[in-house]
Amino acid sequence: MKRILLFVLTNVLVVAVLGIVASLLGVNRYLTANGLNLGALLGFALIMGFGGAIISLLISKPMAKWTSGLHMIDNPQTPDEAWIVGTVKKFADRAGIGMPEVGIFEGEPNAFATGAFKNSALVAVSTGLLQNMTRDEVEAVIGHEVAHIANGDMVTMTLIQGVMNTFVVFLSRVIGYAVDSFLRRGDDRSSGPGIGYMITTLVLDIVLGFAAAIVVAWFSRQREFRADAGSVELMGGQRQPMVNALARLGGLPAGELPKSVEAMGITGGIGKLFSTHPPIEERIAALQNAR
Repeated sequence: MKRILLFVLTNVLVVAVLGIVASLLGVNRYLTANGLNLGALLGFALIMGFGGAIISLLISKPMAKWTSGLHMIDNPQTPDEAWIVGTVKKFADRAGIGMPEVGIFEGEPNAFATGAFKNSALVAVSTGLLQNMTRDEVEAVIGHEVAHIANGDMVTMTLIQGVMNTFVVFLSRVIGYAVDSFLRRGDDRSSGPGIGYMITTLVLDIVLGFAAAIVVAWFSRQREFRADAGSVELMGGQRQPMVNALARLGGLPAGELPKSVEAMGITGGIGKLFSTHPPIEERIAALQNAR
């Protein structure tokens, strides 16, 4: 979850900053010089939208290192560190990708993978994961993260986020122009867009950005099922370690499939819309029902 949340939040901030810079450079004045130039606006929205997403992707790995306080394992110093690096290497070879960087961070049971390129990614596990799970379970979680990398999930997420950003930038400026026109009826517009345009576009860049995050979160939830299946494949078809790992992450007895899908996690409401991971129960059920 941390991997996607960092990406989405970074992206929203990057797009907002790019919007402010564009305003300061007079781009908005060009777009509205003789009425709203929709063709130029679409080109501007594409550049802003995909530019923000690509920048977010490129800085995803250093951002993850900085925000997580990672201890990078460049030269394993303990048997546990050597085992973690060896496990990542084993799965990377099986998946046909380059060896990712490996790190450990302090915290509750968790893990993530990030990076702009398959062959120079990052896999990180928490101390809580290592302390509270068996080796087979930790191995399954690492396999899940390597599967994310092998599936190219971060790049795919970037493309989807870029499309969403393009709609956000385009719509915010169309609406901003309409609001500004309403507020300045009868005024001379030769001086360019007014304060109504500036404020409306800035607010909508952020508000619509979070609305777009709902779409990105939905796609992220679908990616989790695929990464779970990828872990099973990397482990030679063994499902139970991944099932047990998910059960532990959900606070359930290892291997137990709960009766109620709503028993754990964020259930319903706005929280579920922004959730980047499906409920643990759904993921366990998907694994147990897979053929």
